[in-house]
Amino acid sequence: MVSEQNRIFLKEFKLAEKVVIIGSGPAGHTAAIYAARAEMSPLLFEGEPPNLPGGQLMTTTDVENYPGFPEGISGPELMDHFRDQSKKYGASIITENVLEVDLSSKPIRLKTSKKEIETHTLIIATGATARRMFVKGEDEFWTKGMSACAVCDGGLPVFRNKILMVIGGGDSAVEEATFLTKFASKVYIVHRRDKLRASKVMADRAIKNEKIEILWNSTLEEVKGGDLIETAVLKDTVSGEVRDVAIGGLFYAIGHTPNTELFKGQLELDKVGYIVTQAKSTLTSVEGVYACGDVQDSIYRQAISAAGTGCMAALDSERYITEKELD
Repeated sequence: MVSEQNRIFLKEFKLAEKVVIIGSGPAGHTAAIYAARAEMSPLLFEGEPPNLPGGQLMTTTDVENYPGFPEGISGPELMDHFRDQSKKYGASIITENVLEVDLSSKPIRLKTSKKEIETHTLIIATGATARRMFVKGEDEFWTKGMSACAVCDGGLPVFRNKILMVIGGGDSAVEEATFLTKFASKVYIVHRRDKLRASKVMADRAIKNEKIEILWNSTLEEVKGGDLIETAVLKDTVSGEVRDVAIGGLFYAIGHTPNTELFKGQLELDKVGYIVTQAKSTLTSVEGVYACGDVQDSIYRQAISAAGTGCMAALDSERYITEKELD
């Protein structure tokens, strides 16, 4: 016969979760879908304001390069589909921010403002945040001709046969400007110095491209327009002269910041802050912890590649649970 004391213990005692996912972009939800279908009952923390559930796609108007949507789809609508599918297959979605993690404990411990949770495996899908300059007019024209991903948005009809502008001076800026020449009538690269930071090969490619013009010693001060962006206000860093440049679209290529603050000192990160994963896997430097999506990808940064690594993370997590007989 179970004593009253044991009844209370059994009522309050809860086994560790099999898998917890932090992040609600394509990587996080793909991991949730695969983990749920594997009967791992995943918990997914999607965040709460000011952290926007759904990731960077929530600020993207049209997505034309995600397979399965030949007519295109808005970023928020695509993420609604991801979320609905996660819930359909049994993922529990919690609209809270994870405030603390202890990766040294087994099981792993997590804390939000409302609860503490233990889990045998953790999938990190917290993404990266595109750096912005927050110049005058930026909030008004963001997604109205302004973007931080030329590869994602540059082929949209709104940018075709227009004069476009890329802000930056590294390899990414040159790559994005070169990509945009397929659609634009002309592409400006705006760089604050008199020499690109890009590798010599990349810099030479930009300088020799007839559709690219580099505006040296210039910084973006303001953007203006009507319904869409129409003008970039540039300042000469040498003379101080301010001038208006007519454009039909503007793209930031000034880098991304991986959202890894929670994990500093607990996981191996590269010099920029991206989580280091083992080759051909999502395994991190801590057993039972997996990273997927833009939080570990500084190169591709696409929704489809993020979703692919989300699948990998769920499979890696399931394999660990099985091997350790934690199910």
